[in-house]
Amino acid sequence: MRFIRFTISAGLLTFAMVAFAQADATQKHPQSDAQKSFEQLKTLAGTWEGTLSTIPPAPEVQDKHAQVTLRVTSMGNAFMHEIKVEGRQDDPITMFYLDNDQLTLTHYCDAGNRPRMIGKSLPDGKTLDFEFLDIAGNPHYHMHHSKFTIIDANHHREEWTFMVGDKPVLAQFDLQRKN
Repeated sequence: MRFIRFTISAGLLTFAMVAFAQADATQKHPQSDAQKSFEQLKTLAGTWEGTLSTIPPAPEVQDKHAQVTLRVTSMGNAFMHEIKVEGRQDDPITMFYLDNDQLTLTHYCDAGNRPRMIGKSLPDGKTLDFEFLDIAGNPHYHMHHSKFTIIDANHHREEWTFMVGDKPVLAQFDLQRKN
């Protein structure tokens, strides 16, 4: 009986020490801006619907219905973005993750390339802005910039700028939470 009480007491003491050490580590090492931005981005997890518009207008996608699915994966270490646009067979995937204390995205494009971008939170506290870093694959047609603006818990806007040669095209999605 003493052995059981000792084992339970030792287990509780170990648990308390680990919890205290984790709390202490959090106090000593506050979240970086990249970590805060990543946590903010993860609040968008869910299914979203809205319309796509482009500047200049691209008739094949202009005012088409879009569905965006966002989900936390890899034990919270990655965030996946999948988009489906009415009438298109593609569903490009974008992965967001922390890499050496930088908020990074890799876009797995329907053009067969993989641009990477580095993100930061803008001073308004609602917008995450991603600037082009590099690309694997053919750079002729590629995503070059992205911006996520969180309007409220049920609305957000995404802007994706892609390059066709040296000409930018801005794709804008005004999205409402479906679930």
